[in-house]
Amino acid sequence: MVVCGDDGLARRLAVELREVYRRRVTLVVPADEAEEQVADRNTAEPDTVSGAAVLPLQVETAASPTTAALLRAGVDRAAALALLYEDDETNLRAALAARRLNPGLRLVVRMYNRKLGHHLEELLDQAALVAAPGGDRTVLDASTTVLSDADTAAPALVATAIAGTSKVVQADGLLLRAAERSAPGRGEVPDPGLCTLALLSSTTTDPVGSEGSDASGTQGPELLPDDRAVRGSAGRGTVVLEAVRRARRALPPRRLARRGAPLGELFSARLRWSLAGIVAAVLALTATTAVLTEADPVHAAYLTLLDLFSINDPALEESSTRQILQLLSGLVGLALLPLLVAGALEALGTFRATGALRRPPRGLSGHIVLLGLGKVGARVLARLRELDIPVVCVEQDPDARGVPLARDLGVPVVLGDVTEDGVLDAARVHRADALLALTSSDTTNLEATLAARALKNDLRVALRLYDDDFATAVYRTLRSAHPDAVTRSRSVTHLAAPAFAGAMMGRQILGAISVERKVLLFAVLLVAGHPQLEGRTVAEAFRPGAWRVLALDTARPESRSPDLANTGHDGDHQSLLWDLHPGHVLHPADRVVVAATRRGLAELLGNSPDGHTAGTGPR
Repeated sequence: MVVCGDDGLARRLAVELREVYRRRVTLVVPADEAEEQVADRNTAEPDTVSGAAVLPLQVETAASPTTAALLRAGVDRAAALALLYEDDETNLRAALAARRLNPGLRLVVRMYNRKLGHHLEELLDQAALVAAPGGDRTVLDASTTVLSDADTAAPALVATAIAGTSKVVQADGLLLRAAERSAPGRGEVPDPGLCTLALLSSTTTDPVGSEGSDASGTQGPELLPDDRAVRGSAGRGTVVLEAVRRARRALPPRRLARRGAPLGELFSARLRWSLAGIVAAVLALTATTAVLTEADPVHAAYLTLLDLFSINDPALEESSTRQILQLLSGLVGLALLPLLVAGALEALGTFRATGALRRPPRGLSGHIVLLGLGKVGARVLARLRELDIPVVCVEQDPDARGVPLARDLGVPVVLGDVTEDGVLDAARVHRADALLALTSSDTTNLEATLAARALKNDLRVALRLYDDDFATAVYRTLRSAHPDAVTRSRSVTHLAAPAFAGAMMGRQILGAISVERKVLLFAVLLVAGHPQLEGRTVAEAFRPGAWRVLALDTARPESRSPDLANTGHDGDHQSLLWDLHPGHVLHPADRVVVAATRRGLAELLGNSPDGHTAGTGPR
């Protein structure tokens, strides 16, 4: 297999394919990235879990994925190719070149532009069909997969920052939620949902439990437990799968934006109070005129307004009372004129600034401060606004990807370096509920987190860090320093790499959710060719800690949709049966949805030393 990229995701995916799926991998990276490869990764080494030898990693250097570079990496003979460059156009050009070199190649392409990615899948699949007109259509469906690391990681990052928010997986027109539930109290019976996906680890020093990982042993979270383990899990929280609702078409950004400009944004609070004072003065003068001159209220109001706008004749022949009232009305009129001019200028400035970035309102509180509006930050912002959660963004680059989205959604943005004094104060972080530090710099995220902690000690914090080991160390340190606050650290490459690896193996990945520092995958499989599933009941096919059958596609094979994640938006396609009887027998023609750990999915696929996967067909 060949992995091409220019950042940490490529290296992480190469490690995932070698250590979990036991694949021979050629990594193509720029020269500066190649220098960061650890020397001993080019030699076989034993796996820490199974003791089996890990195949060596071959590293090729190339500034860009040209045709010559792809040939040097052996793309013309490879089973699969991952194109993970940050630039969509680079991935697009390389994918077209790779399809010409090897029409049967399985392609996994990283694309930020989802609409372009969908068209790219259709184009490359059609090219493969033209090159091999007699090919198996089911194999063709998995020949090109377009994924976004930002989309994969965004649900976990949002759920980390928001108490009670869950990870969402979309399948066959349903939005399924993996909800974290705290340990039940004495005498309480927990709701198991559709099934229990994991048991959470817990300690008394962290308000929301410890961050267990693969290295935590029995103290960490337990994925896919059986009923016996669930019954014996007193005092531990759980992650359960529950059906939420049918999926709807995503609203365009402007549908989520504010409808019109409210009065509070057209005129400042000081101007509104001043106008209110003028109106009160006019009413008082009208009432005084009606009482002292014995005029009817309507005539008194008319005289007051004439005096106010300097239209009435001087009251030279009138009584002294009338003259004094006329002078007072004139003074009020003098105060009214600059207020009218100021109001007109403020309204004009507001309408001119409708396409500009909003500033955080002075009284804002209970919001989330989002640092960084790059690829990941933009996706997280969109999900937060879909949940109608107030957000204030901080971004140093005015041309960042997410700045136009924030403008369309009407989200306040503070432009500036988050490490400078006053920037976090401008974002009202001292009155925020949570901080999401998602810039591309680990040091910036860490520095911003420490600065925010100084402003608000109990602030809920989730920060994005490049290396997962470093993220674990940072989490433990911050938890020890602030035991009463919720702190989470997440590595985007750690969250996204398992989904990309599953797609490299030719499997449709519906989604990936994080369970503390572990990752659980939702994949679609054909039962045929998998001895662990074929001919077994649902209960017999369940292997605790490895995989579990969640749903069965009840549609006939010829009428099945190739992509379960993008069907049923209007509710007219519902073929997945989630409430499966344990005694239901799985037949070879069935298609199932499974939840699996990284190593469980690798074992379930039945990897062979020659690089083929059971049930996929020859490549």
